[in-house]
Amino acid sequence: MTLTIVSHPLVQHKLTLMREKSTDNALFRRTLREISFLLAYEVTKDLALTSREIETPLEKGAFPWLEGRRICFVSILRAGNGLLEGMLDLIPDARVGHIGLYRDHETLKPVQYYLKLPEAIGEREVIVVDPMLATGNSSVAALTLLKTAGAKRLKFMCLLAAPEGVRTLEKAHPDVPVFTAAIDRQLNEIGYILPGLGDAGDRIYGTA
Repeated sequence: MTLTIVSHPLVQHKLTLMREKSTDNALFRRTLREISFLLAYEVTKDLALTSREIETPLEKGAFPWLEGRRICFVSILRAGNGLLEGMLDLIPDARVGHIGLYRDHETLKPVQYYLKLPEAIGEREVIVVDPMLATGNSSVAALTLLKTAGAKRLKFMCLLAAPEGVRTLEKAHPDVPVFTAAIDRQLNEIGYILPGLGDAGDRIYGTA
């Protein structure tokens, strides 16, 4: 598995702001949108380009062109939606899929309740997004569902990762590259990342 930690100063600065307990929901959401834009820039840097015939003010020619409809972002609900806005700012023509999973707080295992994917998923570059890679169970389940649906070119992008989650994902899907802003110290006894930033979904939607 290829693991990329995006260490750009702006990413790290914004991540610290999101970790801050006193950061309110509005600022948290806005900063998440900004940081997701920066992470998306990194995770899409090797997308294949085609060419397009256009006319500049001076002459005609063929120039690099990204086929946006070939790209698919898949959000792991609900917190993954917080990353989508910044990514769609960068690639507005991308298709979007959703996978609904919640974590059973006793077993820490994912429970699926929703799945909606664009057509021809096997022909697309698929980037799966979830703010937290904690136990890794939800991420593994989502990637397994996507592979079952026919997806072949997969990447996983998160804001924070725990070493335990990285190991779990690597064991189950060693072929999927992972992009994150930081790998934190560990999980606590109930599966939350330490030092982390709390529950991303609650902080996005103000449901804590």
